[in-house]
Amino acid sequence: MDLRVLTYNVHGQKDDRDALAAVVKDVAPDVLIVQEGPRRFRWQSKTAALARSFDMLVAAGGLPALGNVVLTNLRVRVHDAWSIRLPHTAGRHMRGAAFAECSVGPVRFVVAGSHLSTHADERPAQAEALRAELSKVDHPVLLGADFNESSSGEAWRILQEGMTDAAAAAGGAERPTFSCANPRERIDALFVDPRVTVLGYDVVDTPEALRASDHFPVVAHLDLT
Repeated sequence: MDLRVLTYNVHGQKDDRDALAAVVKDVAPDVLIVQEGPRRFRWQSKTAALARSFDMLVAAGGLPALGNVVLTNLRVRVHDAWSIRLPHTAGRHMRGAAFAECSVGPVRFVVAGSHLSTHADERPAQAEALRAELSKVDHPVLLGADFNESSSGEAWRILQEGMTDAAAAAGGAERPTFSCANPRERIDALFVDPRVTVLGYDVVDTPEALRASDHFPVVAHLDLT
């Protein structure tokens, strides 16, 4: 049972929205994990509009997850959804995470999406809180996130422990995801449960992706059998 999963920091939809829609539609993911989605005034209608622009449906997230959103296509059934807020320092940007329990046919799995702090002193505690929430899940987990740090960071290490880095499994760990203007770091990643097989991985660095956001999206082809 294969699944195509895309994780994408859409930069608050501040860039070329037509290019953004083209990038996602070209990949045609079963699951899309969004960072910097709608999180303020009229966030529900804005999240629905974002999903429609991709020909997808809203599964979880939005304001309760502080801009993290999980979208799915009609192939994926959503059974449950919830959100959490991560620890933060007063006066700094609040962070959260979105979760959706899904299935395709008889196979169940949980999709999680998050966007960690730009401040290095906050990220480890946020990673610990996110890991604690994931530890409550019995089904295979697919975690897409903007870590705001590379694989040498402490928060990255905390969340990768016991998980498979899709890029490393498919030989793509050297490809940067940020920034589109000056690609130099891999700070966006997809971690999957060890029970999931990574069949393929790619950084979408098309001309449309250059106009759509300041991050390149990453896509993984997974086998959940």
